[in-house]
Amino acid sequence: MRTALALCAAMLAGPVWAASIAVPAGGSALKDAVAGSAPGDVLLLAPGLHHGPVAVEHQLTLEGEDGAHIDGGGTGSVILVTAENVVIRNLRITGSGQSHQDIDSGVQLARTAHGAIVENNHLEDNLYGVDIHGAQNSIVRGNTIIGGRDFRMNSRGNGVYVWNAPGAEVIGNRIQYGRDGIFTNSSRRNVFRGNVMTDLRFAVHYMYTHDSEVSGNISVGNHLGFALMFSDRLEVLNNISVNDRDHGLMLNYANGADVVGNLVTGPASGGPEKCTFIYNAHRNLIARNRFEGCEIGIHFTAGSERNGLTENAFIGNRTQVKYVGTRDIEWSVEGRGNFWSDHPVFDLDGDGIADSRFRPNDLMDHILWSQPAAALLTGSPAVQLIRWSQANFPATLPGGVVDSYPLTQPVTIELPEQIARAASRPPLWTTQRTDDDGADALAPH
Repeated sequence: MRTALALCAAMLAGPVWAASIAVPAGGSALKDAVAGSAPGDVLLLAPGLHHGPVAVEHQLTLEGEDGAHIDGGGTGSVILVTAENVVIRNLRITGSGQSHQDIDSGVQLARTAHGAIVENNHLEDNLYGVDIHGAQNSIVRGNTIIGGRDFRMNSRGNGVYVWNAPGAEVIGNRIQYGRDGIFTNSSRRNVFRGNVMTDLRFAVHYMYTHDSEVSGNISVGNHLGFALMFSDRLEVLNNISVNDRDHGLMLNYANGADVVGNLVTGPASGGPEKCTFIYNAHRNLIARNRFEGCEIGIHFTAGSERNGLTENAFIGNRTQVKYVGTRDIEWSVEGRGNFWSDHPVFDLDGDGIADSRFRPNDLMDHILWSQPAAALLTGSPAVQLIRWSQANFPATLPGGVVDSYPLTQPVTIELPEQIARAASRPPLWTTQRTDDDGADALAPH
């Protein structure tokens, strides 16, 4: 009897009388349907224009038939969700307001909107695409988000903005234009997986977000690919950066991360300024990544310590490593180093490990970094003599990166054909300028 009473109580508490309601386009039909619906109802929006903005204050599903379009008329967020377990699916969503203070968005998930699902929508002509503002365990997946193209890039909104939303997931979205593809701040236990992001400032901009995953994402033709800042214990796995302007991958005050299986590459005509920038980042594992065709393969600075670098491939970078220091830093782990395309290797025993250790930099590199004007002397006999002396008398070498177990074969990471085609066109940053192109990537945003 007690079990039967509990079952009846549970049924009465849930949306027993949930209904599927057809919503015609035009007029106030959508707002009226939302206001008149019961928790758990499914509103099926007919093809055509539905007028917003609209607020969803109880559990509800808004699902569009093909051609269903909600426009906010330039006021506030087009869809504001304050209830739990709301689903927004298969809609074209346009016309938010333009207030950064209010974070006007195509879909705004307020802090009480836990468990929301926003999927398979087309969001365009909004300041922000989707704002996950404290909505824990929400999912944003399979959407196409087209941001603004204002002249001043820093004045645009982000594709997906995550703030203090533990458990939120952003999966399989296509994001183009706007400011940053995904910007996350002050959060934890998030997953950002399988997103394709193009023509942005940063593909992923990561601040104070811990114990999270960034995996399988693709950044093409952005100013910076993956900027991971002030965050601990990240899984940064199998991402791709192609033709990004400044850096493909940046760790800035990021600690305890596994950075594994990522590809950073540029076009044959010249790649990013830096494939990877490691700035004051500690205790990270950087393994089996491929850094190819950049001005600098990896820039390692600001006292970064206790990082393990192993089985990475440095291929065809103008400068493989830029590190200025007075002591030697070993770049190998448990007898396995990295592959260097400019290291003339011998492997007489055939174990896959070169018979001589490798130093990617010499004294002249240090001089050129600190005194760029000295580049005029690069081809002079004096410089050649210094480099010959260092090659033959290692005791004259300065402190720097040492790989005692360099590999004879590089890790292979395939670039998907469709991404290679997308990367074949010149990035927008080569043809279109904004008035903030010189913004410092390390400055607060």
